[in-house]
Amino acid sequence: MHHHDHQHHPTPLDLITENRAQDGVDRRGFLKCMAWAGTGLVWAVGSGTLSSRVLGATAPAATGAAGAAAPAGTATPATGTGLMNFVQISDSHIGFKMPANPDVSATFRETVARINVLPTAPEFILHTGDLTHLSSADEFDGLDQMLKDCKTKQVFYVPGEHDVSSDDGAEYRKRFGRGTMGAGWYSFDQKGVHFIGLVNVVNLATGGLGQLGAEQLAWLEKDLAGKSKETPIVVFAHIPLWAVYPQWGWGTDDGAKALALLKSFGSVTVLNGHIHQALQKVEGNMMFHTARSTAFPQPAPGSAPKPGPMLVDAPKLRSYLGLTTVKYVEHDHTLAVVDGTLADKAGT
Repeated sequence: MHHHDHQHHPTPLDLITENRAQDGVDRRGFLKCMAWAGTGLVWAVGSGTLSSRVLGATAPAATGAAGAAAPAGTATPATGTGLMNFVQISDSHIGFKMPANPDVSATFRETVARINVLPTAPEFILHTGDLTHLSSADEFDGLDQMLKDCKTKQVFYVPGEHDVSSDDGAEYRKRFGRGTMGAGWYSFDQKGVHFIGLVNVVNLATGGLGQLGAEQLAWLEKDLAGKSKETPIVVFAHIPLWAVYPQWGWGTDDGAKALALLKSFGSVTVLNGHIHQALQKVEGNMMFHTARSTAFPQPAPGSAPKPGPMLVDAPKLRSYLGLTTVKYVEHDHTLAVVDGTLADKAGT
């Protein structure tokens, strides 16, 4: 799979119409270009079939999610036991004050407000790093205070490089690292799904690439050892585990080693942040997704001389910021990932 620049719009030629792979995964209708541009995509994994649709389009009748088709972006009634909803947020950069967004706290509070009015209340939030801009105690306090207004109280974190920049992550781990291993990695289970939080921002590799390191990879292998291959896996880490654009450090040097350990599982979803834009890629039984920032956008890969905060017209800023909601139906192994921006109508 490859990706194009941010401006690419899918044409019929970009859709896969034949299912040539012999791995039981049906990719017909899948976009070859997984760049997210426009209104967002809903991803679903159900009964061994992956499908996607554009947000706002009518959903095809699908197995799973309470059995009835609903317009994309609407809530699935929690009629089945084992329906789980969670939200991914990323790159809040509390403390950032540059022109790309002089008030990152305001956009973070908007994100919290949107989570509070989601039609189905999420059970927890995943924050995929760069909670703060300079890893100061004041910035962590600010984030903490704003999250007190969130109706969803359980938040799982992994650090971004900005959270470990001043003290190798000591302040971050003091607040969020209880019960974690090493630099802050851990795993937990929820409703039949195994979640793994990885840390790839300590000791960055050459060119700013993320790095997991031998100790964490050995722990990951052990963590997965007792799991059934049918167990759906969700991995979350700050820097993408896949090579989005290595020239800008948008990838993880030893990410392939982690992905090799995950390959034999039937359903693997990898959620990352760092690049401040929503991109997706599907490879076999793995779906990769990077989330928008709640603070400021960055340029599309290769579209600027270097990465960094991107200045956009103030009225357009919120269309570049956002959050991701994920729904999972335990018995049908259905996992749907929905992107939303702060410019979208709240509550959808």
